[in-house]
Amino acid sequence: MDLKDQLKKLYPDHVEVTPPVVIQDQKIWIQQDPLICKYEKRKGKPTTIIEGYTGATSDFKQLAKQIKQLLSVGGSFKNEQIIIQGDYRDQIMSFLQTKGFKTKRVGG
Repeated sequence: MDLKDQLKKLYPDHVEVTPPVVIQDQKIWIQQDPLICKYEKRKGKPTTIIEGYTGATSDFKQLAKQIKQLLSVGGSFKNEQIIIQGDYRDQIMSFLQTKGFKTKRVGG
């Protein structure tokens, strides 16, 4: 007898609710020009900067959120740039390429 059966015996009136479906992969405009992925040190700490997106700002913010969630790191969106804490160029570039973007590595 598993835990689900035990809970059904304890709470026979309980109605099982299915969680709502969340659309994770929303459509983002893909451009022909490559996104520039560069490495900088700011205040002695490594940062990865992604710039060169020519689509809507809301799409670029959504892309920033997906990258931060993928890597489980902090970051921000300022001045048409995505700023990620840490040196994650390789992982970000592979993620962007799976999404359909062209990328260009700058700075080392």
